[in-house]
Amino acid sequence: MKKWTVPGILLLCLVVVVSGCAGGQGGQQPAKPEGEKTPAPAAQGTKMILATGGTAGTYYPLGGAMAQIWNSKLAGYNVTAQATGASVENLKLLDKKEVELALTQNDIAEYAAKGIEAFKDKPLNSARGVATLYPEVIQIIVPADSPIQSIKDLKGHKVSVGAPGSGNEANARQILETFGLTYKDIEPFYLSYAESADQFKDNHIDVIMLTTGAPNAGIQDVSAVKKIRVLPFSAEDVAALQAKYPFFSQFTLKANTYQGQTADVNTVAVQAVLVANQDLPDDVVYNLTKALWENKDALAQANAKANYMDPNNPAKAITIPLHPGAVKYYREKGMSVQK
Repeated sequence: MKKWTVPGILLLCLVVVVSGCAGGQGGQQPAKPEGEKTPAPAAQGTKMILATGGTAGTYYPLGGAMAQIWNSKLAGYNVTAQATGASVENLKLLDKKEVELALTQNDIAEYAAKGIEAFKDKPLNSARGVATLYPEVIQIIVPADSPIQSIKDLKGHKVSVGAPGSGNEANARQILETFGLTYKDIEPFYLSYAESADQFKDNHIDVIMLTTGAPNAGIQDVSAVKKIRVLPFSAEDVAALQAKYPFFSQFTLKANTYQGQTADVNTVAVQAVLVANQDLPDDVVYNLTKALWENKDALAQANAKANYMDPNNPAKAITIPLHPGAVKYYREKGMSVQK
């Protein structure tokens, strides 16, 4: 039999005491400090990329503000806002699982699901709706002294129609075609928002066709150094456009949105929406949706576009299926959704 020395006995007692402290009270852990974030069971180590848009557009700063909300309110979440070519590219990145979340236009999401427009070679069915964020306003910018008074007057002019393959470019083409014009009737320039602003300031292009939140930072910069005018849509123009593309809705661009714009401008808009890959776990999307809506006021302080988020219709104009995680949250809160 092994003989125990006094030091050995003391060491054994110490081990028992330490073990008892670690496993006592039924294994209960010490209480967390008040206010500490409590992660959801599946949230630990959840890293995601949110595809946004160009740095001079609206998606990128809004996406950054959304990521900050999620990262600060959800323990274990690490969402990074990534600059991209916006709507069309975002849905392709989402489908390839290079990103988990994306901002896009409601019409572009529908094109992807139906396999039309930029997706006619390959339908993409991986996107699921999460929330409608704000209206993306069609803004056709011309110099204040330009002879252009209507969309038909764009014929023969140098027009920025947006980055190649973007939702902006698709809308520009749809609007032109509605009023009997094609790219053969104009000189199209496939430019980002930042490039459009620079080229416009230097008089290298005559017109900028934008689909973006209002105000757009690039156009704000332009209007500070050059007098501009926003081309209006008549009631007949709006009706003609809606007859062909029902996802457009009438929108009033308020006076003083841009420097020198002293009157309201009648135009149209689509909707900016948040989508997630269909394979993103339901509990993760539930937590993202919950944090987004329960911190809407803080998000709006960081980016005014969030003021347009409507809790009475949180998935307005989203025509693709909604993610089950988002649906779960909306149903729990009694919020009305179309699907």
